[in-house]
Amino acid sequence: MIQGPIGVFDSGYGGLTVLKEIVKELPDYDYLYLGDNARTPYGTRSFETIYEYTLECVQHLFVQNCQLIILACNTASAKALRNIQQKDLPKIDPSKRVLGVIRPTAEIIGEHTKTGHVGVLGTNGTVSSESYLIEIKKQFPNIIVHQQACPMWVPLVENNEYNSAGADYFIQKYLDELFTQSSEIDTLLLACTHYPLLIDKIRKHAPNGITILNQGEVVAPSLKDYLRRHPELETRCSKGGTRDFITTDSTSNFDNHASLFFGSAIKSEFVHI
Repeated sequence: MIQGPIGVFDSGYGGLTVLKEIVKELPDYDYLYLGDNARTPYGTRSFETIYEYTLECVQHLFVQNCQLIILACNTASAKALRNIQQKDLPKIDPSKRVLGVIRPTAEIIGEHTKTGHVGVLGTNGTVSSESYLIEIKKQFPNIIVHQQACPMWVPLVENNEYNSAGADYFIQKYLDELFTQSSEIDTLLLACTHYPLLIDKIRKHAPNGITILNQGEVVAPSLKDYLRRHPELETRCSKGGTRDFITTDSTSNFDNHASLFFGSAIKSEFVHI
């Protein structure tokens, strides 16, 4: 039986906020994180390009013996996951699995909202895909979803400006635009893995009493439950407690930024994809 690490993929650094929570929940497993930093950001790219890039990265992780891959990127989950699951996996290896971050979040959103009005904050790509509208409606037909694209939030984080006055301005701006759609919103979903670094400022500028959901804290227990329900896959995920990191761009840049997202220092290796 071939065993390998759990693969975690993101277009850059953001998925490290998801990996951080997964490692807390499931510390015994081996993990291999791939950041496609050379081609980031994905959020502004076409459906076809995102699918192509994501598939290439998934195939690379499969070559590294990953039996299970988490797309810890909302844009990739929105625009590539379905095609990879339905078209590519049957040809590559039907026993392997690729999972996203949208469905686990959609499955629990109804437990948090009391008004039935939910706000989704994401990149242009995630918002335009309407993936959250579709997935939440499947689970909770009566919930009304209000979406807001926040195109300046990722650049603020990646340029280490997330604690600046400029960050306050753009956080207030997009929250105002969202709550203009409905004053009944009582739950906010941070539908981008960069946004947890802005959570303190989001809390500061959001109305009192709002519930804010960080995806990593949702995806980690969902993955634990998934592995429990799929023992045939769980036994093929190796358990040595290792964490390895690879990037398609500068390792020094990756290592410097990654610690902000992962919460501890890391050392990455370069890979060409």
